[in-house]
Amino acid sequence: MSNVEIIKNRTVVADDWSVLRLSDGETPESVSIPAGKVIVPFSVWQAQRTLLQDRAPLGVWLASDAQADVLKDDLAHFAVIAVDFPKFTDGRGYSIAYTLRTRFAYSGELRAIGDVLRDQLFYMQRVGFDAFAVRADKNIHDALKGLTDFSEKYQTSWDEKTPLFRRVNRQAVSQG
Repeated sequence: MSNVEIIKNRTVVADDWSVLRLSDGETPESVSIPAGKVIVPFSVWQAQRTLLQDRAPLGVWLASDAQADVLKDDLAHFAVIAVDFPKFTDGRGYSIAYTLRTRFAYSGELRAIGDVLRDQLFYMQRVGFDAFAVRADKNIHDALKGLTDFSEKYQTSWDEKTPLFRRVNRQAVSQG
C-alpha cells in the first residue's frame, strides 16, 4: 500500500496510482511501464498505444501546454486523466479540465498533479477536478480546507450552471 496521499472526492485517501515521468535518456517509445495502476504521459500513450489500449486500469497525464481534444477519441481507455501543473502560476490546466468535463463529458477521475497548492483547490474543483495530488512539501490536511475556502460561487462553471444573481430571490424595495 502506498504511503502517498491525495485528495479525492473531498477526502484524503491513499494514492494507489503511480505517475510515470520520463527520466533522462528515456523516450516515449522505449520506456518500460511498471505493473499496477500507472498514469502515463500522453506521449507514451501515443507511442505505445497498441501495447496499452487493452491495459486496465490505465491513466494518462497531459502537460499544461496540451489541448484536451487530443484525448477526445480515447477517453474510454482511461480511469484517470491527470493534468500537470509545472508551476502554480501556470493556469492552462484549468482550461484542459473544463474542456474535458464540458465538451467531452469525461466522467472519470480528473486529477491535478505537479505544483498543486491549497490556494488553487477551490478553483480547480470549479472547473472539474475531483482529485488533487498536493505538492509533497505541503500539508494535505490543510490543503483539503482549501476546497471550502469560499461559501458562495458568483460565476457559472462546470460545478454551478446558474449565476448567483439568478439563484437569489431579491424583493424589489419600493422607494416611497
